[in-house]
Amino acid sequence: MNLGPLTMANGLTRLQTRFLEDPDRVEDVAAEVGNRLDAEAADRLGLVTFIPDDIDWDDEVRIAIEQRASFSPDALTGLEANLRFAGPETMETKIFGRLSAWQNWIFERPNAAGEDGALKRYGTGKPARFDPKRV
Repeated sequence: MNLGPLTMANGLTRLQTRFLEDPDRVEDVAAEVGNRLDAEAADRLGLVTFIPDDIDWDDEVRIAIEQRASFSPDALTGLEANLRFAGPETMETKIFGRLSAWQNWIFERPNAAGEDGALKRYGTGKPARFDPKRV
């Protein structure tokens, strides 16, 4: 049983949300479903934002991992929740994508509000100490 593309809380599919400002591209990408795409084809279709080449691959991956690791895991969870609910805002996206992420994950967690958290150390010149475990 094929249900077709499923919509998100904003009433759009993930592809429609990705190409919100260029809806005609959705059909171009949908026409490629089932086809194997190399990096250049994915770039041409607008499915990726960056393609490191063989020369830069190791450095680019290392830098990306180091940058991600420098953020609080709780903040990343909130960021991911926000990205999950992109596009036109609805009551559902406000509640599940914004309020619950920020209130439950970011401002209430030790990485933010704990003794060494980002909110306690903000403006002191001292870096926050993040517990990398997600709880």
